[in-house]
Amino acid sequence: MNITYKTAESVCEGHPDKLCDKIADAILDAYLRKDKSAHVAVEVMAVGRRIIVGGEISSTAKVNIQAVVWRVLDDVGMKSWRRLLQVYVRKQSPDIAGGVNYSLESRNGDDSWYSSMGAGDQGTVYGYAIDEGGYRYLPLPLLYAHDICKKLDECRKSGLVHDILPDGKAQVTIEYRDGQPARVKAIVVSIQHKESVQLEQLRSEIISNILWPVFEKFPFDKDTEILVNPSGRFVKGGPDADTDLTGRKLMVDSYGGLAHHGGGAFSGKDPSKVDRSGAYMARYIARNLVSSRIAKECEVSISYAIGKADPVAFTVNTFGTSKYPDEANRKACLEVFNLRPAAIIEKLCLRNADYEKTATYGHFTGYNTWEDSLSLKEDIRLEEVVKKYAD
Repeated sequence: MNITYKTAESVCEGHPDKLCDKIADAILDAYLRKDKSAHVAVEVMAVGRRIIVGGEISSTAKVNIQAVVWRVLDDVGMKSWRRLLQVYVRKQSPDIAGGVNYSLESRNGDDSWYSSMGAGDQGTVYGYAIDEGGYRYLPLPLLYAHDICKKLDECRKSGLVHDILPDGKAQVTIEYRDGQPARVKAIVVSIQHKESVQLEQLRSEIISNILWPVFEKFPFDKDTEILVNPSGRFVKGGPDADTDLTGRKLMVDSYGGLAHHGGGAFSGKDPSKVDRSGAYMARYIARNLVSSRIAKECEVSISYAIGKADPVAFTVNTFGTSKYPDEANRKACLEVFNLRPAAIIEKLCLRNADYEKTATYGHFTGYNTWEDSLSLKEDIRLEEVVKKYAD
């Protein structure tokens, strides 16, 4: 028997880095609600009582950025009146705008609709999917880490778990036997709390009100190592304890470190930035290949050049789990899916997405326009096209 382990972490909405992601996406949403063609690239930094918003925004809309920031802080459970805000926003570089608004293909005479928009940056993005018995096609430890953090936030707001505060994180290790998830090896939960909390009482409440409900379908056992606040006291948290930035929880946002990542953050970027839209499309393709049972595991990569609509490279890796050669899968995907940024934005409805909701608990776990199972229509005909290239 071959025994291996997979580990992944997630963070609560009050984790300071994740707070910055949430603010950045809330600002993006505010602009897109008023101006669907807005170009937004926002970064947030939080340190102590000070929050700094910077970036490039080109839009006809007028947004009260301060009001958006205060609202997010209040929603998370942090006192907005205790914070100072600085905003440094300017327009997008005309050189970048020229490449996005007029792609290399359109400048070379291609007047088709999807050729009009070039990629907003260069780089490689990755999408991943795996069938481990869950309908969400994500690694099991990542799903459980997200579910723990979501449950922590819910129980804090409802008062079910007393005296916990917004900052927190979770980590889950799953033991695999011959490649199949077998048991929960370890669970780590660190949650900010009020001064008066007794740590043993907190541990008891976390296990009974958080962990048992989350692991109901895949129970932990008597040998599972459960660590609650292993560092001990955790009273000071959030920006009061750490300096924080947008885009520092890339593995939490994507696949928990269990698949490749191109290095580009998602939050605060409008969908013309392929760091976001390309990564969502790569995930969409990988999920189609797995949900259609063409493969049990799949990683897709797409490489773009700034100002160019068509990608410069596209690969499919099914790790030997596909019924067909990966080259046949790759050619079929290129036929079925349009990888130009304008086509991706239209296909996945990325101008109408609620990005703030994606900023916590992963970008591929909840309801959104690229994960909605009702929109996974390509898998109906995808295998037919794969067979054509495999023959």
